[in-house]
Amino acid sequence: MEYFSTRNSNLNKNFRDIVMEGLSIDGGLYMPREWPKVTLHSLKNLQYDEVAFEVIHPYCNESISEESLRSIIKNTYKSFHHLKTAPLTSLEGNKLILELFYGPTFAFKDYALQFLGNLFEHFLKNEKKQISIIGATSGDTGSAAIDACKFKKNINLFMLFPHNKISEVQRKQMTTVIDKNIHCIAVEGNFDDCQKIIKNLFADKDLRKQTNLAAVNSINWARIIAQTVYYYWAALQLTKDFSKLNFIVPSGNFGNIYAANVAKKMGLNIDKLFIATNSNDILHRTISKGDMSIQKVKKTYSPSMDIQISSNFERQLFESMDYDSEKLSNLMDEFLNKGSYGLSREIIKKLKNLYISNVVSDQDILKNIKYYYNKYKYLADPHTATGLSLLKKIKDTSVPHISLACAHPSKFSSAIKKAIGKEPQYPDSLKNIFEKKEKFTILKNDIKKIKSYILKSI
Repeated sequence: MEYFSTRNSNLNKNFRDIVMEGLSIDGGLYMPREWPKVTLHSLKNLQYDEVAFEVIHPYCNESISEESLRSIIKNTYKSFHHLKTAPLTSLEGNKLILELFYGPTFAFKDYALQFLGNLFEHFLKNEKKQISIIGATSGDTGSAAIDACKFKKNINLFMLFPHNKISEVQRKQMTTVIDKNIHCIAVEGNFDDCQKIIKNLFADKDLRKQTNLAAVNSINWARIIAQTVYYYWAALQLTKDFSKLNFIVPSGNFGNIYAANVAKKMGLNIDKLFIATNSNDILHRTISKGDMSIQKVKKTYSPSMDIQISSNFERQLFESMDYDSEKLSNLMDEFLNKGSYGLSREIIKKLKNLYISNVVSDQDILKNIKYYYNKYKYLADPHTATGLSLLKKIKDTSVPHISLACAHPSKFSSAIKKAIGKEPQYPDSLKNIFEKKEKFTILKNDIKKIKSYILKSI
């Protein structure tokens, strides 16, 4: 398996290199040159870690031995809080929820980041060097990455998050980890500002000379393939075989929904992919009208989706442009320089053939949390509720519609209390988090200051 960049189709990289680099030096995202096929039938009667091996292994080839990969995957999921790792819950008929909050930080990000952290550790074991991992988070990525990288030798982790724009639990899950290799940076800006800084730091040749950079955001291909696993796992848990099935995915940065598209390319019998966005609706506007225009980021009850530049969407555009890296580079340059871009009718048609997008307002988020709690006694976090808003409208239940549950509701207690009049129950590991001491640094939205902080800290 070889990898190239969305902005340089002439590159030929192996799995180890693209995992450790995360983002290509040209600013592009890594993609595989081919899509391996994995049939659902071949995975029957396997456990979650065994399914993960079958899905992930074709992307690794000679970069890692089968024995090592099996061991890494087994260790990744052995401490998750549910016997099924990612259980499928039935509401009624063929309306179902795939619960993805049984990892150590109670968010779907754990399923990929625990794997990525173990991969980093494996690749560094025999290399006498350190890496500096830099990432940006709009909420759950930060805590999941920190949990995956704490206590690991030869790794320094720098996590940027928008100051005062994530939930208290999300912040404290990051800032109460006081290990010396963990550095939390609250940026005076929004998530898109943080994400822009990360991309510019990866393109900084001076910084790359002084430290080995690696990425934990969903720009890292290893995260995408780890997320692809649970779409197969959802299908395997259905009580009977269906010729096709549909998924509903809350999305901000486009990583989770693109992983569903990867599963479809690999042979999973997916028919329709629904995207649920909050009021920060650039994905909906882009897919429905070709309107890639950056608007002001709105603060919502689903802060992890408060994004106006969806970094993983570049992979989908590259695919929709027939893998033409020159055209893609020109498009992205114009989009980032002008803040807008109008897609052609041809590309819009391709996007609509893959995705059905919808917007869910803050008011509807609260309404749906209350609706599902009252009708099914099911308590959903605000991000999950965006998907459940679409699930409620589905009329044809002859086909399974599986909506993804993104996080434990206790991570967003203020929204839950507004919706149902009381706070959710906290898992034991979150109950004492409010009493712990925090450690983080507040910095201006200035790449020079953040670069200087990183260099002083390594």
